[in-house]
Amino acid sequence: MSSVNFSKEHEWIRVEGANAVVGITEFAQEQLGDVVFVELPEVGASVTKGGEAAVVESVKAASEIYAPASGEVTEVNQALADDPGRINADAMGEGWLFKIRLSDAAELEDLMDADAYGQYTESLS
Repeated sequence: MSSVNFSKEHEWIRVEGANAVVGITEFAQEQLGDVVFVELPEVGASVTKGGEAAVVESVKAASEIYAPASGEVTEVNQALADDPGRINADAMGEGWLFKIRLSDAAELEDLMDADAYGQYTESLS
C-alpha cells in the first residue's frame, strides 16, 4: 500500500512511484459541506508546493486547494465535472482531484502522516 501524507491545508497526497494523487481530506469536505463545483488544473500545468492548484466550491464557500508538492499535472478527475459530490462521498478515493509527476519527492518530508494529521485536526476543534 502506498503511503498517504497530509498538509495543514487539508490536502492529501498518495505517492505511486514517480507520480502522486492529490485530493482533499475527509475533514476538509466535512467543513465545506456539499460540494457543488470543482475547478481543476489543466493537464500539463505546473503546480508549486503551497501554490493554488484547484478550487472547490460548496454550498457554504469556495476554497482554494493548494498543491502539497510541486510537479506537473498528468491527469485530472473528469468525473468531478458531472458529479462534484464524489468528494463528499469518498474524499480519499473516488473524489481525488488531480495527479502530478513529482518534481522533488523531498518536499513530502514536511507533510504529516495519518496519525499526526489526526492529532492536528483534533487540535482545531
